[in-house]
Amino acid sequence: MKAKLLLNTNSAKGLLTIFILVLAWVVGFCSRLFSVIRFESIIHEFDPWFNYRATKQMVDNNFYDFLNWFDTTAWYPLGRIVGGTVYPGLMVTSGSIHYILRLLNFPVHIREVCVFLAPIFSGLTAIMGYLLTKELWNDRAGLFSACFLAIVPGYISRSVAGSYDNEGIAIFALLLTYFLWLRAVRTGHLCWSVLCALAYLYMVSAWGGYVFIINLVPLHVFVLCLTGRYSIRLYVAYTSFYILGLILSMQVPFVGFQPVRTSEHMAAAGVFVLLQAVAFFNYLQSLAPSEKLRSLFTMAIIAVAGLVFLVVCGLTVAGVIAPWSGRFYSLWDTGYARVHIPIISSVSEHQPTTWTSFFFDLHVLVAVFPAGVWFCFAELNDLRVFAILYAIFASYFAGVMVRLILTLAPIVCVLAAIAFSRLYDVYLRDDALAGEESTDSCSGEKQTNKGATNPREKQLYDKPSKAASDKHSHGVGSGKNSTDSSDSGNGGGDVLGISVRKVVVMVATFVLFLFMLHCTWVTSNAYSSPSVVLAYQGSQGERIILDDFREAYYWLWQNTPPDAKVMSWWDYGYQIAGMANRTTLVDNNTWNNSHIALVGMAMSSNETVAFRLMHSLDVDYVLIIFGGVSGYSGDDINKFLWMVRIAQGEHPKDIHEQDYYTAQGEYRVDHQVPKTMVNSLMYKMSYYRFAEIRLDPRMPAGYDRARNTEIGVKNIELTHLEEAFTSEHWIVRVFRRVAAGGVAALAKQPTIDGDWLVLVHASSRVLGLLIPLLRRCDDICSPLFLPQVNIVCLLVCGVALVRSLFLCEPPTVGPLY
Repeated sequence: MKAKLLLNTNSAKGLLTIFILVLAWVVGFCSRLFSVIRFESIIHEFDPWFNYRATKQMVDNNFYDFLNWFDTTAWYPLGRIVGGTVYPGLMVTSGSIHYILRLLNFPVHIREVCVFLAPIFSGLTAIMGYLLTKELWNDRAGLFSACFLAIVPGYISRSVAGSYDNEGIAIFALLLTYFLWLRAVRTGHLCWSVLCALAYLYMVSAWGGYVFIINLVPLHVFVLCLTGRYSIRLYVAYTSFYILGLILSMQVPFVGFQPVRTSEHMAAAGVFVLLQAVAFFNYLQSLAPSEKLRSLFTMAIIAVAGLVFLVVCGLTVAGVIAPWSGRFYSLWDTGYARVHIPIISSVSEHQPTTWTSFFFDLHVLVAVFPAGVWFCFAELNDLRVFAILYAIFASYFAGVMVRLILTLAPIVCVLAAIAFSRLYDVYLRDDALAGEESTDSCSGEKQTNKGATNPREKQLYDKPSKAASDKHSHGVGSGKNSTDSSDSGNGGGDVLGISVRKVVVMVATFVLFLFMLHCTWVTSNAYSSPSVVLAYQGSQGERIILDDFREAYYWLWQNTPPDAKVMSWWDYGYQIAGMANRTTLVDNNTWNNSHIALVGMAMSSNETVAFRLMHSLDVDYVLIIFGGVSGYSGDDINKFLWMVRIAQGEHPKDIHEQDYYTAQGEYRVDHQVPKTMVNSLMYKMSYYRFAEIRLDPRMPAGYDRARNTEIGVKNIELTHLEEAFTSEHWIVRVFRRVAAGGVAALAKQPTIDGDWLVLVHASSRVLGLLIPLLRRCDDICSPLFLPQVNIVCLLVCGVALVRSLFLCEPPTVGPLY
């Protein structure tokens, strides 16, 4: 009868667990649909527009055509090899779902799959959080973790409906890889290591953040070896994972040979060599156990580690191994990017994180998860060492770069779930049930370690015994014995104990309720507004929609030639290509800093110099974003200093940042605006005809709402550009380059030698075609140690470049000044 009752209880528990997980999935999915309900089913922001365009290209053709796709409408006149410069996992996932739906006769457009992909994967991520936390602690903490992950704003910010970006599936792949890694370490079975390597392949194909995995897993192995927790399980898990993961990751075209040629991957290789040495010396020690030999082996392992480090440093200095890229190096030196690569610092999500952002994105979890870290320390085993390392490094990286709160959110949810689960276990569980579960836990523990033969290995890994658990419970004063002792000393102690338990449980439940309200509010108000459609509340409380972006892109699509070239700042390149289907000079891929600097130079130079640059690059239209009328603060005037800094980095003789500040070192657009700023193309295009409108009777004409000031110069005239289109609320403005009149006017002015501009124009065309060929030859030949082939390729490219300078017809240019 007791066995039957236990069976029914376990069945009910399993059904309840499944119900809670399904409910977490549904809540996570529905909470990400605010933007669809309020606006419509639309792709958000900037990068998702390229991802959608690439996915549509793959669906309309096939996967191999997608890998060979050369986009001539991007980075004009260079173009872009898309298949070799993109992580294809997102496109393959969406394309596979679309293909399956079409097989089942569901006529779904690929755009709808892209819009709802991230909300669907959010449910899978919640389930992976449950499995990961269950592996680390127990199933009760796992349920807390699943619920937290489903609604935490730090993850919702990159997974709302319409946010079709790599992170939408990458966090699922991240947790899946970590779960399979922990399972492989716990069991030592080869099959789990193989599955972990396959999950790692999916992660590599989905997001560049896979580097976090290939550095955190080796760090986990290194710390376990350093603390004397080496085991054959660890050896099997890491050796098989590293070899398979290395080979599989190199199958992704964008990654290629990076795992064996870049510094970001060298830690994994070093730990692999070190682990082989540790395994070898442990084997020798098992044959001849001795304290002297043990000391000798320890010194030998340290020597091997030092040798590996010196070899890696030597190969890096020799150029065989590429150094850290600027984006990764800026994680260690926070001021590096601002000084050396300003384009990295110009991105808002690469800025350091404020303390308020932690609370905004994690709420109470950020205060509770350190308790989870403490519990992992108190009951340490091999798996919990991984959770501690993950928490430490993710916290540091999230503090350096606001974007990386996304990688911190999962481990915060896991550790906070452990803390809340432990709290409810102590203050809510019945004592008799606790005793019964402790007995079951002990029996399950014996069964888990049935195959363990080494007592030391068993002791290092095993969860704390029942005695240790009881001892810990007595330490916190919340176990059965603690209550009994309280009762013996005071007759009303039992009533007081129950009251205290009720108060603690009620307070914890109320805090979780506040967390739920906060998550809902943040998701609704902060993370569910597509950047292509703006909305705000009017003075009467009505909802006002600003659809200027799509209005302007639709105008470009309908009123410009199909081969028109549009110059804008790189932020809007993907949207112009995705919605207007027009050729752009730069976009959000930002692979060519010198090309972006040319655009920045055109925007920050006077109209004459800018016209010459635009003429050499065959620019037909110039698009800018202006918020002076609507109060939109994310416009190009507020981004202008980054254009100046990037242009100065490539053209320090022509552009000087200090020229755009006042004598007091201020950046202003009012009556104190410096002359260089007034003459810049950006200032003229933004405030052209702006003084003709009066936004408010109480404000003067030409009052800039975004900067809350009256502009300093109002009588602005354009010589070489003409206004082609201005959206309803003046957020998007498009100017047309004057063809004949502008060139004729320039011909009357004195000219200077323009050979340097011709050189840039011609070399850009040639290098745009030859660099991919050179990179392919380098990838093929370098692993085979055939440097002479690379030299031949360089000579061929050099001859072709010189020949092109004589054969390319130089563009018609006007004066520089």
